Amino acid sequence: MLAKPFAAKAAPTEGGEPVGAGLLAKPFAAKAAPTEGGEPVGAGLLAKPFVAKAAPTEGGKPVGAGLLAKPFAAKAGPTEGAGTHENSIRSCRGFTLIELIVVITVIVILAGLFLVRIPGYQEQAEKAAMQQVEGALQTALVLRYGALMTRGAANEKELSALAADNPMNWLQRLPPNYRGEYYDPTPRTVAPGNWMFDLKSRDLIYVVDHGDAFTPGKDGKKWIRFHARLGYAPMLGQAQAGKELVSTLFEPTEPYHWLD
Repeated sequence: MLAKPFAAKAAPTEGGEPVGAGLLAKPFAAKAAPTEGGEPVGAGLLAKPFVAKAAPTEGGKPVGAGLLAKPFAAKAGPTEGAGTHENSIRSCRGFTLIELIVVITVIVILAGLFLVRIPGYQEQAEKAAMQQVEGALQTALVLRYGALMTRGAANEKELSALAADNPMNWLQRLPPNYRGEYYDPTPRTVAPGNWMFDLKSRDLIYVVDHGDAFTPGKDGKKWIRFHARLGYAPMLGQAQAGKELVSTLFEPTEPYHWLD
């Protein structure tokens, strides 16, 4: 391979001429541009200068000139809930001094009216509680008389002992404000609003606590005395046989006025 010299191969030929020789031998010929009516197509576009069309006018003035001439003014867009926002700001503002003074004045007036009525309400409640005990003692007295009648002991002696008895003994449960028996007590013996029994007069006494509207009896003391009063009448058809019990009342010893 090193001994043999390099030999170039002969180029292929066609009809005695090398293939592709015509391409190299012939000079380049540009094709003629297409024509229309003897003039090249598109020559008018290049030959004619650019002519700007006139802008459309309206009334001698270009359309849209007013838009360019007038400065732009942005309109305020519609708002939604502006009133609610304003009201919320106003509500968060708080009370003014005048409004605060008016509110305080109204509260003071209402509180004053209520405080004035509190003693009256307390007095009414105390009277109602006393009358509740009084009604319970009246019922107990009737039941006690019925028990004596059942046992056949409803004679005048037994009934007189019933009238002198302590009415609190007739109850199965004593009131929480009963303080016991005392001999010839005074209104200061027990605290106001409590019951006590007088061993001397055999009266049950209630000492009034809230008594602004209370008018005492003849003794002028701020208490109410109760006793059992038994009413007798001659027996029907047997006038000589004696008297029989016709009424049993637990009532005040002296009349009084309290919130009447």
